[in-house]
Amino acid sequence: MKIDRLIQIKSNSLKPAKGRILLSEPFMGDYYFGRSVVLLAEHNAEGSFGLVVNKPVSTKLSEVAADFPNLDQTLFIGGPVETNRLFFIHTLGEQIVHSLPIMEGLYWGGEIGSVKSLANKGLLSKHNIRFFMGYSGWGANQLEAELKRNSWAITRITSKQLFYTQPALLWKKMTRKLGEEYSLWHKFPVNPTMN
Repeated sequence: MKIDRLIQIKSNSLKPAKGRILLSEPFMGDYYFGRSVVLLAEHNAEGSFGLVVNKPVSTKLSEVAADFPNLDQTLFIGGPVETNRLFFIHTLGEQIVHSLPIMEGLYWGGEIGSVKSLANKGLLSKHNIRFFMGYSGWGANQLEAELKRNSWAITRITSKQLFYTQPALLWKKMTRKLGEEYSLWHKFPVNPTMN
């Protein structure tokens, strides 16, 4: 069966919205988006803002943010936009001042002073906060156009699934939730020539 026939599936019925995730189709070879899981933190008529949540890098947070001495967490690639900036999501709500809700139990951003204070008290862990270099962004109607081309599927995720699933397994686990119509996505090998 040809690869292009594998992606000729009907778009799933969910629409992009804050708190939902985008799953890239398995043939996308892009460095940032190949087999990526993108959490949408914002989606409106002006565009979309999200973070790739399953692409850790070998660099630690302490290597790029010297003022986090008590926090030695793995960094993630958030996307190709503003890769010199640090972004974060968390489950700490109002403990981080001015954080913005994404969905129940999950927030993004907030005052960095609150983050440092919690870090110094030993209250931050990989299960309640995650840091990203860069973000993923789409202009008005850009994401919708990519959805029409079946570049992405949309599904829901919980904060527990996000923080407790190994990043390397997240894309496959979430594509399984899409149903039988998408079964070829998670079965398709990363490198088809090796199959």
